[in-house]
Amino acid sequence: MDKITVKAYAKINLSLDVLGKMPDGYHELRSIMQLVELHDDVEITRTKGKSKIKASSSKVFLPKDEKNIAGKAVRLFLDETGITGYDVSVFINKRNPVCAGLGGGSADGAAVLKGMNELFGTGLTLTQLEAMGEKLGADVPFCIRGGTVLCEGKGEIMTDAAPLPKCHIVICKPDASISTPELFHLIDSRKIRLRPDNDGMLSALKADSLNGVAKRVFNVFEELVAESCGDIKVIKDELYDYGALGASMSGTGSAVFGLFDDKSKAENAYYGLKKSYRECFLTENV
Repeated sequence: MDKITVKAYAKINLSLDVLGKMPDGYHELRSIMQLVELHDDVEITRTKGKSKIKASSSKVFLPKDEKNIAGKAVRLFLDETGITGYDVSVFINKRNPVCAGLGGGSADGAAVLKGMNELFGTGLTLTQLEAMGEKLGADVPFCIRGGTVLCEGKGEIMTDAAPLPKCHIVICKPDASISTPELFHLIDSRKIRLRPDNDGMLSALKADSLNGVAKRVFNVFEELVAESCGDIKVIKDELYDYGALGASMSGTGSAVFGLFDDKSKAENAYYGLKKSYRECFLTENV
């Protein structure tokens, strides 16, 4: 086998809290994260060669080769495992929106590490892949693990939660793209008035209560982003109008998601929002 295609699933933050700044300058987070069916297809091909790496995607504006996280992931994997004698090419068929708070780049990096492990038959454990992924980015270990997970620290301290009950998820991204470093700088200068009830959400997950989870979705960045992007509130209000049990911004934005227990309501929300926003997706949890 010299070629493999791996799905790179997007993520949503069911909750996201910032607890403060750590001594190393990174921010301490507490977030319950969930993978969704929306995904990129990551095609990895190996040929005999001298460890040259190519990475490209269906979105021509994205970085190429080792400037792309997929290319960085290939180089990291080859360096960590000591594999030589192969050129590796990665092509990403992008579906996940970029600069959206959905972990698109992290998902691609995670998919490459998992795919390389299978393609080269190296037999690395999930724990080993997660440790490798941490060197690429804070969300990569979660994207490798998947499911429903409480992520703490920079995101690398993971505790499996009870799975989110099956539901329909509508994701809508306005055209605005958000600067993550700028948002963290802003949140340092603000007093956070409201925080997510993470413990309550974990209990709701354990009780298999979609309603209990949905009413607790909350993101401390949402208020900040909404100050400069009015579409956040517009989309969120529309999701509730269409019958969402809960709605929130994901990550540092600007994508907003809604959780539905009724497929027809979710479809109505998707088609309704699609009239005003280019990047809308109807998906579900995985």
